[in-house]
Amino acid sequence: MPATSLDLDPAYRRISVEEFLEMDFGGARAELEDGLIYMMAGGSEQHARIAGNIFACLRGALRGSGCRPYGSDLAAQTDDRTVRLPDVSVYCNNPAAPENARKKLIGEPQVVFEVLSTSTFTYNQKVKLAEYCALAGTREVILVDPAEERIHVVQRTPAGGWTADWLGPDEDVTIASLNLTIPRSKIFARD
Repeated sequence: MPATSLDLDPAYRRISVEEFLEMDFGGARAELEDGLIYMMAGGSEQHARIAGNIFACLRGALRGSGCRPYGSDLAAQTDDRTVRLPDVSVYCNNPAAPENARKKLIGEPQVVFEVLSTSTFTYNQKVKLAEYCALAGTREVILVDPAEERIHVVQRTPAGGWTADWLGPDEDVTIASLNLTIPRSKIFARD
């Protein structure tokens, strides 16, 4: 592979996942992509509300199940040198065990939710969706479009392939791997 200008500039040295996870961004949010740090802008009220609604629905529904939802503070490693911060992710097999308390990575999420924005709409549907689908432990990736109040559900099939469907305006989100359904009205609720 030919060297890029970033590869030749020491100011843009690619770093490891371990180095990235040890960095303190002083409250700012960042993702690591192929060893390069990308700072993330804050989200809108709409984005935060929808992510919060999803988290709240999952938290109550999953209590006592061995699965737990997390917000965007918990990272997911999607490649050797790539770390993402999904808006909401669900981990199973007792993720809140004491040995995981200080970890910033606890394996692969079973379910990932990304709330789309104008600036991330295409990128999340192409790049991040492919990364999440490549994780062996991920069963569903759900993309939520606040502008159009649409939901795109991508689910792993028993044969290992994937199905992808935009839900209709009256359809709730069924998450087969968790055996639960989230009412659409609760995802987009404004109260």
